[in-house]
Amino acid sequence: MEIKNTTENKEYFEKRSLKKGTVGWVLLVGLGVAYTISGDFSGWNYGIANGGWLGLAVAWFVMGVMYLCTVFGLAELSSAIPTAGAGYGFARSALGRTAGFTTGLALVIEYICAPAAISTFIANYIVSLGIFPGVPSIVFVIAAYVIFVGIHAVGVGEALKLMFVITAVALIALIVFIIGVAPSFNVANLFDIAPDGSFGSSQLLPMGFAGLVACLPYGIWFFLGVEGVPLAAEESADPKRDMPRGLIGAITILACTGFSVLLLAAGVSGAESMGVSDTPLIDALSAVGHGSLSTFLNWAGLAGLIASFFSLMYAGSRQIFALSRAGYLPKFLALTGSRKTPVAALILSALIGIGMVLVMRDGSLILNVAVFGACVSYALMNLSHILLRKKYPNMARGYKTPGGVVTTSIAFVLSCIAIVSTFFVDVVAASCALCVMAVGVVYFTVYAKRHLVTNAPEEEYAALNAAELELR
Repeated sequence: MEIKNTTENKEYFEKRSLKKGTVGWVLLVGLGVAYTISGDFSGWNYGIANGGWLGLAVAWFVMGVMYLCTVFGLAELSSAIPTAGAGYGFARSALGRTAGFTTGLALVIEYICAPAAISTFIANYIVSLGIFPGVPSIVFVIAAYVIFVGIHAVGVGEALKLMFVITAVALIALIVFIIGVAPSFNVANLFDIAPDGSFGSSQLLPMGFAGLVACLPYGIWFFLGVEGVPLAAEESADPKRDMPRGLIGAITILACTGFSVLLLAAGVSGAESMGVSDTPLIDALSAVGHGSLSTFLNWAGLAGLIASFFSLMYAGSRQIFALSRAGYLPKFLALTGSRKTPVAALILSALIGIGMVLVMRDGSLILNVAVFGACVSYALMNLSHILLRKKYPNMARGYKTPGGVVTTSIAFVLSCIAIVSTFFVDVVAASCALCVMAVGVVYFTVYAKRHLVTNAPEEEYAALNAAELELR
């Protein structure tokens, strides 16, 4: 088949450009926290039912180390290759076009599936609050997409400022929760699940070593999405300075809030009850007699879900935008409106998300698909950091990872373990994500690979790095 890779003109990129200089490091910290904060309110606690409190605590620590090491690597990569493609752009320079596309596709799976899952949680919250009795939950799902696609289309600066306010409300709610339940904490409540007799089971690990492995994907829920901060690189005021600050600031806040809810929710209500709760923080407050606070937290929990839904839609649209601008996906998806926002990518991600909810009707299943895509992308992005350090040691870097390739090697190994662990929790979800990726790679190999835009930013960075290697 004839290769038709092209070099596009200025007009092509003017129609596919983002508004520069609208995002500072404080908004980037808020964006990183917003991606993830819904995970503090619900979902994480099901890990206790799979492996006990200590199993989930170990998972929080292990996955936290993976994310911390990954974030250090991404801070360096985003300061060296500050494009909207982020993970795809990093892998493109380090591993080539096929791996670059695979990384980008894995991120697209994460950023389309995660908000789709969260939209079902938002609908369930609204139904449980009784705000609109008798209205089917799918109506709330569609309404959420329509409203927030519209807000995103207005402009990135306006959208992220609103997201920042919503995230602040959710953080205040978590602080209120911590203050409300801390006096009633009892360490004995953490270990009230009886051992099930499986290999290695004990009072500390009631489901044994298999339960410990099964907890790992739930440890991811405390951090899922924070790696999306570099997707704002082209809209950042100073990406070489702002990206490291945004990433490291966000992971620090998320580590603190995640461990606080993990420790205190089970410590006041008991691990056994937490493992099956649909609203763990609200149930914990109710268990210690704070009914009024639990009502406030119910509303604030909705704010946390909206913050994550809102920001993950942003991430998905930017990843689709970057892949499309370079020809890896259909080029019309990179078209931006008069406010320089990728409207076509936003609409496509919304339509796919709504379709997934209508077909799968299970937010947890959809979220598990997102987790698999995320883990694949982490492995490839960490491998990209390692190879770029080896291949291009003189690349201009505004920030350098503490520990260098040792740090990202740790993250690479842990992300590979995390990929395996997803099959312990939901083999159907992991298999679905794997099939989508396989179809995507076939599409790239048969068609897209021959229709790329060679002067797209991510392609130009890769070409410059390759030229440097030839001159050495």
